[in-house]
Amino acid sequence: QNYLDNFWPDLKAAHELFASITQARRERESEAQENNGREYPEHLPVEILEAGVKSGRYIQGVLNVNKHRAQLEAFVRLQGIGSKETG
Repeated sequence: QNYLDNFWPDLKAAHELFASITQARRERESEAQENNGREYPEHLPVEILEAGVKSGRYIQGVLNVNKHRAQLEAFVRLQGIGSKETG
């Protein structure tokens, strides 16, 4: 803010952008405090998810995202299926 005030006092667009970024940052910090520091709140309580996995309603696995095509390619590797473990 000081830089803009001292060197670019008449550059209205830069001041508006700075104010917008500052406001978004405050909102994000406020949301993080409400969510106990987590960036994204959980959709369902852990107890419901665990019960759903045990009952077979939900499946549990590891999300794998292609680092070269992250927006287009990802899959979930189910636990116990397709692993190298033999039993």
